[in-house]
Amino acid sequence: MLKYIPLFLLFVYVHSYSQIDSLLVPEQNPEKQSLWQRFTYDGLTAYQGIKYAYSRPFHWKEKDFLTAGAFIGSEVILYSLDTNLNTFFSEQDEHAPHMLKQIGWYSGSPQNAYIAMGSFYLTGLFTNNQKIRRTGVLMITAGSAAGLLQTFSKTIVGRARPKEGLGKHAFDPFSKAAGFHSFPSGHSILTFTIAHSLAKQFDNIWVKSGIYSVGLIAPLSRLWDGAHWATDVTTGIVLSIVTVDAVDKFLFAEEKYNVPGKKKLVSWHFKAGYGTIGVVGVF
Repeated sequence: MLKYIPLFLLFVYVHSYSQIDSLLVPEQNPEKQSLWQRFTYDGLTAYQGIKYAYSRPFHWKEKDFLTAGAFIGSEVILYSLDTNLNTFFSEQDEHAPHMLKQIGWYSGSPQNAYIAMGSFYLTGLFTNNQKIRRTGVLMITAGSAAGLLQTFSKTIVGRARPKEGLGKHAFDPFSKAAGFHSFPSGHSILTFTIAHSLAKQFDNIWVKSGIYSVGLIAPLSRLWDGAHWATDVTTGIVLSIVTVDAVDKFLFAEEKYNVPGKKKLVSWHFKAGYGTIGVVGVF
């Protein structure tokens, strides 16, 4: 949890400037603003984006509750397969490419993920490239919102990791032991937040597919390593997608940056049939 406090304090600090009119309006002439003004504007925007993302469940409509219910139903079914899937992926561990496992571990670590997101953002900030800068803000905002949520969820749920050898039904709520912080997968959240934020900037399906494929390396590596159950990973991925889409919608709706066009969000569809229930996301 401590790793998220500096960013959270930054957002609180910037929020104290919320009464300054120049920071509350969209950037009509960003090239005329100083580096500090742009940075402060982005900090306030990130803070507002996190609040917006957390408030979305209070604005859900019937179809949103149906989708949420379908996802929960899918997770219940997947939960029944957790043990079998863990066995399958564990057996693949020794055959999995070592390089992919290393990439998965390092790319999903919070410090490395934030270095990547921060570097992307700072590139846009210093070059005053609106699209890169906006994408960086999207990554950091969604990553912080989903990251804080998963940090608390891990502690509250207290699910044992597969490698603990206690089985999928072992829970110890509010445990401080890392072995009981399995649900959801933080590596999956951070890497897929970066992947989804970046993929949304492209229309080419092959480019998108390539980015998403790279984003799946960390979730797969966590399954190979026995660090998470399949339900932990899928929940992390879905949480990252939903959070990125919420923040992206906020940035477009409030016209926070001079970036034309609205990227298509993930279209979620409830699917049910003989022996099948679930939610399908169409990019």
